[in-house]
Amino acid sequence: MNSRSKSMTAPRLEPGQVVTLKVARQTDLGAFLDAGTGRTADDILLHKMQQTAAVAVGEEVKVYLYRDPKGRLAASMRLPQMRPGQIARVKVINVTRDGAFVDIGAERGVFMPFAGMRGRVKRGDRVWVKLYTDKSGRPAVTMDVDEEIARAARPAQDIKIGDQVTGTIYSEGESGFFLFTAERYIAFLHKDEVTRPLRMGEEITVRVTYLRPDGRINVSMRPQKEDAIDVDAQNILAMLRSRGGKMPYSDDTAPEVIKEKFQISKAAFKRALGRLMKEGLVVQREGWTYLAGQEHEGAGKQP
Repeated sequence: MNSRSKSMTAPRLEPGQVVTLKVARQTDLGAFLDAGTGRTADDILLHKMQQTAAVAVGEEVKVYLYRDPKGRLAASMRLPQMRPGQIARVKVINVTRDGAFVDIGAERGVFMPFAGMRGRVKRGDRVWVKLYTDKSGRPAVTMDVDEEIARAARPAQDIKIGDQVTGTIYSEGESGFFLFTAERYIAFLHKDEVTRPLRMGEEITVRVTYLRPDGRINVSMRPQKEDAIDVDAQNILAMLRSRGGKMPYSDDTAPEVIKEKFQISKAAFKRALGRLMKEGLVVQREGWTYLAGQEHEGAGKQP
């Protein structure tokens, strides 16, 4: 029924918009908001469950628009905590064959297509995203936030080499990871300084190793060099013991093999191996490393 005159200037209402609409009528389900088309049938339901405070007929209410399970335009007074173009660290609430949904504080999760992901995400992950409007006019998010974080960051100050910072991984390149810290610093974590597999969006605490002229910092997951040598040496000994006292890795082994097997650089491996040799705990022969006293067993086949 056409019970109201049609507004000639009424804007087109779409899911994802935050708009102010007038309460046209009340029912047992909730309040119906005037969509501005002049058609009562186009009124938008603001269900009682989506009201954060009581509303009255004639009152103007700020609401977030979304599609209900039947595809109908609906409204909620629970407003998103982001606006298009803004970035935030948000929680992944569901993953589907087509992408994922994240919580931006609105009534419904917002879609993140696979094309907008960095790596793969899982339910419960917290990742940095940017809100935008897709080609169909609906809200969506992307993990491509490098430019936005660069604008939001500030130069590292009141910090020195050896300090610890906590940051979230927001990007990965060929040589390492980029973190955005609690202080709004951008930190680079080289892959040689990574001690375990990392996930996009993961929050980690790292050690500052270099203050860059551009205001950014380089960081490491590894302890200080002297402490790192101790740790690396113990890992080498553990590897040897697990292999019966011998292993086909030595000073001559390729850096990429050392990285794969020990998760450290070739230089770090050589430092730790050198300490073990100096202490008389290991010996090297023909490209193999042995626990001291077991080198007579000879080399075996390389795995």
